[in-house]
Amino acid sequence: MVIPDNHPRAKSLHERHKLIEGLHNNILTEAGLIAHGRGEAFDYLLHEQTHRFAEKAIKAAASQLILAKHPIISVNGNTAILIPEDMVRIANKHKIPLEINLFYRKEGRVEAIKNHLLTFGLDPNLLFGCDNSQYIEIQEISHLRRIVDRRGISIADVVVVPLEDGDRTQGLKKLNKKVITVDLNPLSRTSQTADITIVDNITRVFTLLEKELDLITRDEALEYLKKYDNQVILQESLRQIRQFNEKN
Repeated sequence: MVIPDNHPRAKSLHERHKLIEGLHNNILTEAGLIAHGRGEAFDYLLHEQTHRFAEKAIKAAASQLILAKHPIISVNGNTAILIPEDMVRIANKHKIPLEINLFYRKEGRVEAIKNHLLTFGLDPNLLFGCDNSQYIEIQEISHLRRIVDRRGISIADVVVVPLEDGDRTQGLKKLNKKVITVDLNPLSRTSQTADITIVDNITRVFTLLEKELDLITRDEALEYLKKYDNQVILQESLRQIRQFNEKN
């Protein structure tokens, strides 16, 4: 399908078709399409732009990652399709591994995501979650996301879980891990439970995160996290959504 560049929803339509293609290639599931649509609805309420509260959270996320001993970025089908280039650049440049972690472990799906990420130039040594011999289970999580890589999420002190479910975030917190999430719904369990919540569209976030990682120093990161308050960020995002509704 040809989408005119001047179509008011051109970017969104291109993303939707990429996701549909990902479904056909066993990278995405039907549930992933539903989740994307739900997220888009919240993006409308934010005027489809990155606000100051999101920028503050992105800087906090970069700070937490710079200070981490064992950071990891969790990858699902949606992130693999929507932001593969961004994740690969961050992983390769800053040596932050990616780990494939799925709710729906359909046969061949992990391999499909692995091959997809490698086509973007990811260092194979920075990709976890695709070697059965390295799997262990986290008892704090009841569903299949409990299967993690002993070299990655298992030992990580900071885990980035974009577009995730709340019970996994709660499980990781029980293990005393710092959790960073990207979630357009500030009222979700994930948003409310995470240490750092970036209320923004993931397609905008990781480019900005990369810039912050390139610039911030360890001393700056320490100072910034001392002042960061995730509840304030969530309240600011809700205030923005309310203001939108009041005007419309």
